[in-house]
Amino acid sequence: MNENSRSIVTFTMVSHAIVHTYELSIPILVVIWLSEFSVTTATIGTIVAVGYALFGVGSLPSGLLADRYSTKTMVLIGLAGMGASFLLLSVAQGTATIALALAVWGVFASVHHPASLSLISTGVAESGTGFAYHGMAGNLGIAFGPFITASLLVAFDWRVVSALLVVPALVAVGYALTADFDEMAAVSVDGGEPREEDAGSTSTFLADSRALFTAGFTLALVIVLMNGLFYRGTLTFLPDVLGDFVNVSGSLGLFEPDSRIAQEFDLASYLYAGLLTVGIAGQYAGGKLTDRIPVSAGLAAVFTALVVLSAVFVPVAELGIGPLVVISAIFGFVLFSIQPLYQATIAAYSPPDGRGLSYGYTYLANFGIGAAGAAIAGYLLGVASVGRTFLILALVPATGAVLAVVLFAVVDEG
Repeated sequence: MNENSRSIVTFTMVSHAIVHTYELSIPILVVIWLSEFSVTTATIGTIVAVGYALFGVGSLPSGLLADRYSTKTMVLIGLAGMGASFLLLSVAQGTATIALALAVWGVFASVHHPASLSLISTGVAESGTGFAYHGMAGNLGIAFGPFITASLLVAFDWRVVSALLVVPALVAVGYALTADFDEMAAVSVDGGEPREEDAGSTSTFLADSRALFTAGFTLALVIVLMNGLFYRGTLTFLPDVLGDFVNVSGSLGLFEPDSRIAQEFDLASYLYAGLLTVGIAGQYAGGKLTDRIPVSAGLAAVFTALVVLSAVFVPVAELGIGPLVVISAIFGFVLFSIQPLYQATIAAYSPPDGRGLSYGYTYLANFGIGAAGAAIAGYLLGVASVGRTFLILALVPATGAVLAVVLFAVVDEG
């Protein structure tokens, strides 16, 4: 990887880690808001849901803008806006300000994925490896964001913690202002002519969308949706599911059964965080796989593995803590290994000068529509056992595997 590529990858990795650090710090703060303000879980849930929804829905206009303006500038704006949203959160005296701050966060957080992934796809020659490092950084934020927030809350009020969380965004912006790289080093767009700056045109958006939705891209987008549904469907309730299989106070014999530490120690939460951390290695492996085999074939293989893991997860987990740790680690590795593959697939079926819009549609499907996976899983857990829920959810990656085979056999080979 050359110096230009390394600079781009480092820049996008920093931003990605911060996006998910903020994303996963919010549930930690929710517990405090429920106790401090006289509101129901439904009210807080709705407030948080709006911010998360904007995180997904905002990807489409962000992607369109990323095709018209500098992707580096777009990412910078996103970082600054996320920092500003947590600064606003630090002075909140009620739920109205919290709602506004989270909505602002969602809008600016939505900039990252379409802009950064577009930047990697056009500026990094070994884009698969770039996607892998980018994903690994996101997993660092996912895994360690909650721990950082929870640790700070031990010593400080939640408003002070919110203000302290502004610091990473400020540091990232400072670094980004000094970073120098060629955004289009890996591609040639119409002979290297500059981008047009007419992002506000509806006719341009419709024309670009029509040009983008080829058979290959449409199929790839549905495959991304399958990933989003399965990702949200499994991870949203996995901490509770894991809790059913572990004995919190004595499974590992770490503490005296009747001690206060034993009562507060949540083994399921640490197992869940460990699963997310193992995903870092999965991201790396998926990226390396992307540079070595056809991405559609890789998608088919990973989706097939997820079908098997979903089917055997509960029976293996019921065997004891050892098998539960092993199956959780394997599940986390495979689940996150698919991300570089589908990101590279989108790049393969979209034109370089439409890459931002393509990733806008990608994360609208993955984060926006894919969020329905949480509702589906919640309904299934209410009417069926955990084992049957996982078996039914296995139909989602099974569909993804079939679509990936079609993409490989019909589109790639045709």
